[in-house]
Amino acid sequence: MNNMLEYKGYYGTVEYSSEDNILYGKVAGISGLLSYEGGSIEELKADFESAVDDYLESCEKQNIEPQKVYRGSFNVRISPSLHKSLALYAAAHNQTLNSTVENAIRAYVS
Repeated sequence: MNNMLEYKGYYGTVEYSSEDNILYGKVAGISGLLSYEGGSIEELKADFESAVDDYLESCEKQNIEPQKVYRGSFNVRISPSLHKSLALYAAAHNQTLNSTVENAIRAYVS
C-alpha cells in the first residue's frame, strides 16, 4: 500500500506537516484516535509500532478484545437508482448483490 505503514495487521497513515516540519499519522480502521509522529521515516515507524504495541498492551491489561482492524463487512449507502442497477446486474449474472459489489471493488482497487 502506498504511504501506509503496517505492523501486526494494523495500518497507519503517513502525513507531513510543513508547519511543524514533522511526519505524523494515525492508525486506520479502529475507533478512537491512535496517533504517532517522528522527525524521520525511521522515527515515524518506531513510534507507529510503539503505538500499536501500547494499544494491544492496554487492551490486554483492561481485559478487552483489541478491535479487529478489518472484519470484511461494512455498510455502504448509495442512491436508490444505483442500488436498483446493481441488483438487476447481479440477478442477470446469477450473482448475489454482495459478490457483485465485491467484484466491482476488487476491479477498482486492482
